[in-house]
Parts: sequence; C-alpha cells; structure tokens
Amino acid sequence: MRKILVIGAGKSTAVLIKYFQDKSISEKLHITIGDISIENAMALANNHPNTKAQVLDVFDTNSREAAIRNADIVVSMLPARFHIEVAKDCVKFEKSMVTASYVSPEMQELDDQVRKKGLVFMNEIGVDPGIDHMSAMHVIDRIRNQGGKIILFESFTGGLVAPESDTNLWNYKFTWNPRNVVIAGQGGAAEFLQEGTYKYIPYHKLFRRTEFLEVEGHGRFEAYANRNSLKYRSIYGLGNILTLYRGTIRRVGFSKAWNTFVQLGMTADDYTIANSENMSYRDYTNSFLAYSPTDSVELKLRHYLKIDQDDIMWDKLLELDLFNPDKIVGIPNATPAEILQKILMDSWSLDSGDKDMIVMYHKFGYELNGERKQIDATMVTIGEDQTYTAMARTVGLPVAMATLRILNKQITAIGVQVPIQEEVYAPILKELEEYGITFKEKECKYLGYNPDGVKG
Repeated sequence: MRKILVIGAGKSTAVLIKYFQDKSISEKLHITIGDISIENAMALANNHPNTKAQVLDVFDTNSREAAIRNADIVVSMLPARFHIEVAKDCVKFEKSMVTASYVSPEMQELDDQVRKKGLVFMNEIGVDPGIDHMSAMHVIDRIRNQGGKIILFESFTGGLVAPESDTNLWNYKFTWNPRNVVIAGQGGAAEFLQEGTYKYIPYHKLFRRTEFLEVEGHGRFEAYANRNSLKYRSIYGLGNILTLYRGTIRRVGFSKAWNTFVQLGMTADDYTIANSENMSYRDYTNSFLAYSPTDSVELKLRHYLKIDQDDIMWDKLLELDLFNPDKIVGIPNATPAEILQKILMDSWSLDSGDKDMIVMYHKFGYELNGERKQIDATMVTIGEDQTYTAMARTVGLPVAMATLRILNKQITAIGVQVPIQEEVYAPILKELEEYGITFKEKECKYLGYNPDGVKG
C-alpha cells in the first residue's frame, strides 16, 4: 500500500479524503489523517478500512517527523502559516508535498533543496488559487498556440451562498474563513493594469469601485479588486498585457453596504478596544460615532453615513442587530474587526440545511490575425450539504488529483511550483468535469476594459 499523509482535518478536507478512499483499492492507497483533534480526524476517517486517524500536533517535532517519515507523500491542509513546518520535514525525509495555499517566501526559499532531491512541492492547487490558475492557463496556452497575443485578462472568484439558501438582505453567508472576509483588502492598495496604465485603489475606496458581471443562468454579480493583480504577469507569462485585473465576486449591493463598516472603522485590526469583553453590540457601534447628549446611536449613524430611514442599507444594518443593547461581545482585548466578525457570525453562519456556491469568471481579450477577440469563461458549482460543500469540492478535489498524479509519476516537473504547466492542468481539468466542475466558454465581441465598471 502507498501511504498518503493528510495533515489537517478542517472543512475543506472531507471531499479530499473521500476521493482517496474511493480510489484506495484500485490505487493501493492507505490514508492517514493527522490532526490536533482526534475527533475531527476520526470523523473524516469514518471507519474506512484503508484510513487511519491519529493525533498530530504540527508543533510537536517528534510526532510530526515520525508521521512524515512514514509517508510516501504529504498533503498539508493546515492554515497557510503552518505549511513551512511540514515542508522542512518533507525536504529532510525526501517526500513530495501538496498544499492549496499561496507560495510563501519561506516556501519558495526551499526550491533549490526540493529540486536537488527530485521532489515535487505543488502549491496553489485549490480553487482560488488553483482552479483559477489551471482554467486560465488552459485558455491562454490555447490562444498562444494559435498564434494569438493576450492583451486583456480579468479573473473573478467568489465563495457565496446558494440561491436556495440566500435568506438575508446582504445575499451573503460565510462559506469559508470569516476572518478573511472581514479583513479582505487590507494591507495596501489594490494594484492592477488598465489599458497599459497602472491603477491603484486604496482600501477606503475599494468597495465603491466595483465591476458588474453577468453569469448566464445565475444573474448579476459585482466584483471588487484583489490586492495585487500585477504578480500574475510573470506567473502567466503576460509581460506585454494591457489590462490585468483580479477580483472577488459578491452579489450586487454587498460592497456598497460593506463600505459602511470600512468608513466607520469597524474592520480595523491594528488596535484593541477597552473593556470589549463586557461591551454590548450597541456600545460597540456607538464607539465609532461622535458624542451627542441628545441623538440616539441610530440617528448618529444615519447622519454620519447619510443613510435615509427607508433605505435598504438601513434595513441591512438593522438586520445585523448592531444596535442591540442586550447582546454582549464577550471577547477580551478584541480588535474592531474581531468584534465585527462575532456580530456577523450571528447572522451569516450557514444553517444546517444551507448550501454554498462557488462562482468563477474569466475574461480573455486577444489579438489574432489582426483582429481583436474575446472569450468569457464561467464556472458555477453548488454544494451538496454542510460536509460536501462547493468550497470543499473545489479545494479538495484538485489537491487530491494532483497528489495522486505525483504519486503515479504523471507529474514529473520538480521544485516548488504552481499548476500552470499543461501536464498538470490538462488532466486535472478533464477529471474535474467528471465531478461537475466545468467551464462554459463564450466567444464575444471584444469590449476591452468593462465600460460598465467604475474602477478607473
């Protein structure tokens, strides 16, 4: 039996494990799930005969090294900042490794050692990053092979709630790490290219400069800019591209409403609030508003943000219980962002019967034989339930498929890498279609940068 070690038993791991288990007999696989919580690991193992659950603390050197030494390949589904602990041991014990996370500087520094030992460290092979890389390169390489020149690339992805589970005014629920949603866009201006001109959107303007997208059969969406689109010029080999933009998808109206939190300062994560543990939701909201001996918290907020009482924006804020004097934060030494996350989780957590949805949208503009053309490619997938979510499918399946192909020596390029080579993306995209993860392509008139957007 060939031994696969999966470290981390979080929400995105269920589909990954099931994929390995379904192929465990035909591919002669034995899966070990290591997690700091034996209960989580055992739940995913599900008494499968070719699966073992064990306690694994990534900071316990002895148990971590023993588990990695005993594996043929390692999959790290840990939080991104912990991958490096696993990676160093994989180099030490000469094991290939797969993660869904972005390549960190620390991971990239291992490239020489990984190459010298003939190993494959495949990163960024979840959904975004991952399926976005593979689906983009599939079209980009095809255009290049025809003699075309890429002049525009826009890419958008969103983790959303499925329409049948969309039950709040924000048209949104948390389908992945809530903290990442709350602090999205912080840490520097969004950078992108528009018609050959560098553009920058500072954080305080980010959620008011959005682009609209139509996805056939699924309606209208909006997208705000990701922080750094420019790095994809080198990753995708687009050195001469005129327009390059990556964004995050939400339902129309979300960004305008979210901007109220940004303008109030509720998404700040660089200081703590005094006595936050005993603070009510109403006190928290009031702490960002000017003092008035006569005006209520509600009135002060409406005046500050210029929101009318009959505005849907006001209804969205009321829906979140921001003015409730009886709900207590209960988090000591909390940042504004941590408190906002707590408040939002009350309203935006998925119910037991809810389903999630992943939406991805690529635009490719190119020149071929003196003519400018455009291809739009879209992918929409909806989860089954709270275990086999769309997020778990689109993260876990490509990770599992890459792992098995490395194990079978079908992926042969060594080093620290991302899935932009045809030997990686072509077979995995084809296999993903068997699981209902497919892209619809549409040839359309080249429009250049979306004239309906307000980004620049």
